[in-house]
Order: sequence, then structure tokens, then C-alpha cells
Amino acid sequence: MTSTTTAPDTSEALPTRAGPRQWLGLAVLLLPVTLMTADLGVLWLATPYLTADLRPSSSELLWTTDMYGFMTAGFLVIMGTLGDRIGRRKLLLAGSVGVIAASLLAAYAPNPTTLIVARALLGVAGAAVLPSTLALISHMFADARQRATAIAMWVTALSVGIAIGPVIGGVLLNSFWWGSVFLLGVPVMIPVVLLAPLLLPEYRDPSAGRIDLPSAGLFLLAILPVVYGIKKLAEFGPEGSHLAAIAVGAVFAVLFVRRQNRLATPLLDLRLFSSRAFTGALLALLLGMMALNGIEYLVPQYLLAIGGLTPLAAGLWLLPGAAGLVLGSQLTPVLARRVRPAHVILAGLAFTLIGFWLSTVDGVVAVSLGLTLVMFGIAPISVLGTALAVGSAPAEKAGSAAATGQTAYDLGLALGIAGTGSVAVAVYRDDVASAAPAGIPAEALASARDTIGGATDAAARLPEALGADLLTAARDAFASGFHSASLVSAGLALLTAVAVAALLRRIPPIGGGE
Repeated sequence: MTSTTTAPDTSEALPTRAGPRQWLGLAVLLLPVTLMTADLGVLWLATPYLTADLRPSSSELLWTTDMYGFMTAGFLVIMGTLGDRIGRRKLLLAGSVGVIAASLLAAYAPNPTTLIVARALLGVAGAAVLPSTLALISHMFADARQRATAIAMWVTALSVGIAIGPVIGGVLLNSFWWGSVFLLGVPVMIPVVLLAPLLLPEYRDPSAGRIDLPSAGLFLLAILPVVYGIKKLAEFGPEGSHLAAIAVGAVFAVLFVRRQNRLATPLLDLRLFSSRAFTGALLALLLGMMALNGIEYLVPQYLLAIGGLTPLAAGLWLLPGAAGLVLGSQLTPVLARRVRPAHVILAGLAFTLIGFWLSTVDGVVAVSLGLTLVMFGIAPISVLGTALAVGSAPAEKAGSAAATGQTAYDLGLALGIAGTGSVAVAVYRDDVASAAPAGIPAEALASARDTIGGATDAAARLPEALGADLLTAARDAFASGFHSASLVSAGLALLTAVAVAALLRRIPPIGGGE
């Protein structure tokens, strides 16, 4: 797997081949990487419980789930430039402290607004941590084969987080309140803060340009209105304010592009997009992650609300999906040494289409198997997307290319929830409104239309027969919304296949060296 190349660290000379200190340092770096994905899994399981306690609206619930990935995507490029200037280890430490503080705020959030703010702060801190880990790995492992092994372990750590997050979350939710799942960040990040100064070298790029704050502002102003508009369009249909938000984002995107073209050291070097391989890799990451996350965050809710499982049982049913991602991540580099990357990705997408079809079949087994096939099939995109993006860039732009690839990855995850997830919400709301039994008080119906958790709470306050009918209608509506999201995700997978076939088909197999 191709990795980033960076300017040499002038303060700490490292051996050509990594020794025990570097491998111990890698273990420290893998802790926050595992946490980033574990945090997503525990949030999905905790959603019904925090919904019952905090009573967020459907919009607030969506912002809670997608704010982390959204803010991470918005700040990755900014943090990448900052790390080049102040030092990657220093930025990693700052981000780790930020994760601890934001985790505590999320765990004890008294209302939806505070929880959304905490998730936003976690996203900013995560944007400081993730690229720092990959940049430090590239610096610590100068030997190509050792570096490839270290980066493969980095990718696997992401998968392991997905695997253990739901299980740990299920155990915590069985014994404690919903906020306990956010406290995972505290014991994980404390060892990073304590051991990083001892085991990790400092690195800074002496040729890094200064951070262009107007570019950073324009970048955020381009993303935020677009995602907001997509969310509102899916929830309430086309209204003037929603279309205007998307138009405003598009205007700021144009201003951002124009400013980058004028700067000597831009926040994002747009010349990278002249490479078909680079553009194709970013599209694959963006669309592929949108397809995956469009249903991934809904599956735990399906297992709890429709399958009637306990949090721990739901976590166990999610393990096959994480195992599929781990298996796919390990197979991908091996296959890509002999088979063109585009063919590996397209073969994986065929598995995802089967998985999305299975997700339209009711039942815990079908949904779990469907998610397993989807995650196995998406693995080549997550592994090869970054490798191709970085490998297609000039050596002096490899760091920027890596940050841009990670941005596409995380933005795809956020937009998957904002777009496809919002479709599921829209279908749910319409179906509940049309199928709810007569005689439901207006307040109870409004609560039921908001979320499946609100429907469960409203049903408990109604007469037994009326509550049972309302709950049946809500569960059927949720299943219908989930199936609709699966079909939309399948369409995104097909669109991903078209982009890969058009832009990446000429890329030769990746040799065993890197």
C-alpha cells in the first residue's frame, strides 16, 4: 500500500529500519485510530436510549450522529497544515486532550444541543488526531516494507474499532446510562498523552506554508450549508430556504477554488485534481463511504427497534460486519499486487450490491448478513482509495493528497447519514402519519412521527391496544425507511462503479514493494 512521504525531520534522526521503539510507538498510535471508529459504533447503539432521555427531534438526532464525521472532514486539511507547522506529535497530543474533554462533555450532556456541540468538538479533535497518526507512521517507518505493514495495521485498527465498539457499548448500556459509551475516549486517550512524548518522534515540515485562515473559513462555509440543505430537503422536501442553503454553499465553494488558484501555498493544491487516478480515488472514497454509512448507522437501530434485541445482543450481531471489513482490508493489498485496483474495487462493489439487496429483506439474520457483505465489499475502496490518491501525487504533495483523501472519506461518511439517512427519516415520517391508528392524541402522534424512540415512548403512555397499534405502525415505517435507504445506497454503489471504471481502469496492479 502506498504511503505518504514527508520532508525529513531535522531534529530526530531515525534508523533506516524500525526497531522496538518504533513498533511500540505504532501501538500507541493505533489506540486513537481504534477509538475513532469504536466511537461511531457505540453511538449507534446508544441512540434509542439518548433519544428517550434527551428527546431530540429527528433533525437534532441526525445532527448528533453525523456531526462528528462532518466536522472531521471539514477540519482535516486545516489540521494537516497546522501539524506541518507546529509538529505532528504536538498536534496529536493536543487532539488527544481535546478528545478527553469532549468525551466528558458528551457523556454528561443535559440536552441535545450540548450533545451536538460535544460531537462537533470531538470531530475537530479527531481531525487533529487521525492525520497525525498516519503522518507519524510514514516518518517512523522509512523501510518500504515495514511502512506497508504499519499502514496495513493502521487500516486494520479502523476495522477493529468497528468490531469492538458495539460489543463494549452493549456491555456499558446493559449496566450504565447512555452517556457511559462516550467515556470510552478517556481511558483510551490517557495512555496516548502519557506515552507519546516517550515513544514518538517529533516531526515538522520546515517548508510548510502558513495557514491561510480565509481559505479555512471558505472551506467550512462551502460544506456546512450544502449538508444542511441536503438534510432539510430529505426531511421536508424542496423549500426555498433549503435550496438557498445549497446555493450559498456552492457560491462559497467557487470562492474557495478561486482563492486556492491565486495562493502560492494554497490550503488545497487543486492541481492534484488534474490526475485521473487522484480524482477517481477521491470519488470512490466519497461515494463508497456515502453508500456504506447510509445504512450502517441504521442497522443497530433496526436490530434494537425491529429485532427486539438487547444492546449486547445487537452488538454481537454487528460483529460479522466488522469481521467482513477486517477480512476485506487484509485481502485487498494481496489481490492488488496481481489484479488492477479498479477490478478489485469493482468486484467488491458486486458484493455490496448483494448486501444492499439482503438489507431489504426483513429479519435480523438477513440484515446482519447484508451488512457483512456490504462492509466486505467496501473494504477495497477504503484501502486502495487513499493509496491511489497518495501514489498519484508528486512526492512533495503526498501529505496534502493524503489529507484530501481522508477528507473525502470522512465527508462521504457524513453525507451518507445526512443524505441517505434523511431519506429513511422522510419515509418513516410519512408512513407513520398515514398508518397510525385513529384516535391517537396529536401530541403522541407528533412524538411518534419524530423518531422510533419517540413512538415507543408515546405508545407506553397510551391504552394498551392503541399503543400496540401505534408501535406496530412505527416499526413497519422504520423498516420501510431502512429498505428505502438500502436502495438509495445501492444506487450510490452503482454510481461508484461507474466512476471507478471510467477513471481508474488503466491503473496497473500495485507491486509488493509499497
